[in-house]
Amino acid sequence: MKTIAVLTSGGDAPGMNAAIRAVVRYGIYHGCKVLGVQRGFRGLIDGDLFEMDLSSVGDIIHRGGTILRSARCLEFKTEEGREKALNVLKIFKVDGLIVIGGDGSFTGARKLSEAGFPAIGIPGTIDNDLAYTDYTIGYDTAINTVLDAISKIRDTSTSHERTSVIEVMGRHCGDIALQAGLGGGAEAVVVPEVEWSIEEVCQKMMKSKNRGKKHSIIIFAEGCGDANEFTKKVEEKTGMECRTTTLGHIQRGGSPSGFDRTLASKLGARAVQLLLDGQSSRVVGMKDHKIVDVDIIEALEMESEFDIEAYELTKILSI
Repeated sequence: MKTIAVLTSGGDAPGMNAAIRAVVRYGIYHGCKVLGVQRGFRGLIDGDLFEMDLSSVGDIIHRGGTILRSARCLEFKTEEGREKALNVLKIFKVDGLIVIGGDGSFTGARKLSEAGFPAIGIPGTIDNDLAYTDYTIGYDTAINTVLDAISKIRDTSTSHERTSVIEVMGRHCGDIALQAGLGGGAEAVVVPEVEWSIEEVCQKMMKSKNRGKKHSIIIFAEGCGDANEFTKKVEEKTGMECRTTTLGHIQRGGSPSGFDRTLASKLGARAVQLLLDGQSSRVVGMKDHKIVDVDIIEALEMESEFDIEAYELTKILSI
C-alpha cells in the first residue's frame, strides 16, 4: 500500500475535515503517499486528484464542510462510469481508496470493492442513519445546532405566546429530532419510526394550554411529511397561533463539536490502518464507545433500531 486516495461524497457533515486530516497524516506517518479527490466520485471520474501533504490539512480540524468538496454523480452509478473511475485510479497508481459519506457513498465504495479495488468507508452524515454504528460524523454537531435554534425560537414563542413547529433534517431517520427534542425540552416530538396522529399532538397542546402554558415547541422530523401542512392542521384544531421554522442546511454547517472531531480522527486512522493491513470492503464506526469495522455489505443491510425508550421519555418529561 504505497498510495492512498480519499474523497468525500454526498451531503457534507461537520467533522469531515477532521477525518480527511486524520487520513492524510496517519497515511504519511506510515510512509504512504496520499491523494485528495476533488468533488467525490465526480472528481474520481474526471481525474481531479492532487497530492496532499501535512500542510494541506493544517488548521482544518475545526472547520465545517469539506475541503475536498462534494458532488452528486449519477454517472458513477453506471458500469461505464465506474470503469472510468477505475482507470483513473490506475493512472494515478492508487492502491486503496477511502470514501467518507453516507449510505449512497458506501454503495459506491462497495461497487469498487466488488470490482477488485480496495475501498474503505467512513460514515460522514448528520442523519445517523447507518445501523452498524452508534454515531456518524456530524450527527452530534447537528444536534447541538438544533438545540441552539430551539433556545432562540423558544424566546420568540414565549414573547408571542405561540406554538412553534421546528422541522429538522434526517431524511427517514428521526434520531436528530429525538435527541434534540429530548435535550431541548420539546412538548412533542414527531418522528417517522413511531406511529403518530395529529389528534394526539393537538390533545397534548391543549392539555398544556389548559394548565396555563402559553407557548409550545414541537420537533418535526422531515421524514414525517409536510411540516407546513402539519402546522396548519395544529392551528386549526387547537385555535392556537402556530409558526413553522425549517432549519434546513444550517444543520450541516458550523464548527464540529469536540465529539465529532475526535470520532472523525479515530475513524480516519482506523480506515488507513485497514488498508495497510490489506483489508477491503469494510466500513469503520463506533459501537459501545469502541472503534469497530464491519463488512460493507453487512453494514448496508443492517436495520436501524430506534431508541424507543428515549422517545417515551420525551413524552413523560413533557407532561
